[in-house]
Amino acid sequence: MNSSVTEFILFGLTQDPVKQKAVFGVFLIVYLATLLGNFLILVTIKTSKTLGSPMYFFLFYLSFSDACLSTTIAPRLIVGAITQKNTISYNECMTQVFAAHFFGCLEIFVLILMAFDRYIAICKPLRYTTIMSQHVCSVLMILSWVGSCIHSSAQIFLALRLPFCGSNVIDHYFCDFQPLLKLACMDTYVINLLLVSNSGAICTVSFIILLMSYVVILYSLRNHSAEGRRKALSTCTSHFIVVVLFFGPCIFIYTRPPTTFPIDKMVAVFYTIGTPLLNPLIYTLRNVEVKNSYRKIFKVFITWERKEEAEWEFLGNWNNVHPGIN
Repeated sequence: MNSSVTEFILFGLTQDPVKQKAVFGVFLIVYLATLLGNFLILVTIKTSKTLGSPMYFFLFYLSFSDACLSTTIAPRLIVGAITQKNTISYNECMTQVFAAHFFGCLEIFVLILMAFDRYIAICKPLRYTTIMSQHVCSVLMILSWVGSCIHSSAQIFLALRLPFCGSNVIDHYFCDFQPLLKLACMDTYVINLLLVSNSGAICTVSFIILLMSYVVILYSLRNHSAEGRRKALSTCTSHFIVVVLFFGPCIFIYTRPPTTFPIDKMVAVFYTIGTPLLNPLIYTLRNVEVKNSYRKIFKVFITWERKEEAEWEFLGNWNNVHPGIN
């Protein structure tokens, strides 16, 4: 890397002071809600005995990747909205590029695994427990982590080769590869082709695979009972909503020539901050088993709280009756 730039300035979503206050308030609430929603899913799946199927095993890692992806990007956007100069060092910028692509790619692979799980459950129900064993699910998740690491390593390898010797203002709210290409002091045509063939190909191919899997699933449902079709459609609809909300913006950003549009930053908000918030809502509101597990956890918490209150009340009454006994 031959660069005279040691730090970058993130332009953010807006430079209007009034709008910045709105950005701070809105995205602070969104980020906290994202952490709370995904944390509840993580705790519920880990503590519930009824959510031990492969679907919830993969949902656990989807929530984990959502929380990590949002944490990689949202805090700096929130802090930058109330500071006059939102700077990020070169090393921090490269780290953000790596982390954003790592957890974004992990989410893609987990969504594919969830679709595969639904395909086996609906199309090959008699072999489901054999195919989707705990060992197989663990191996698939390990491969997803390895694949995500390879993808993000390729991204950071290309980013580290970019020389920066002019402007250091990134017209974005986080460090991403395409905004960095605009600042590089070199011809970036070939590198952009590599970017499209890497990130763009992963997004597009994964989206096509997911669409094909849902088509096969819907076709196979014609032989199921009305109740079976309703339950399968409810689950698949949740997955499909997540897929569209996540892959649509990703494909728009990473599968085109090195040109920028005013809408790019708002589109990026959908898959970096919006989807991590919506995933817990979608899987909670449309999933009876998760909602029942939530209720059990809340009942246990309320019972424990009432027990604590009763013990403190008993101790208070005891001290009133026997003031000399400690």
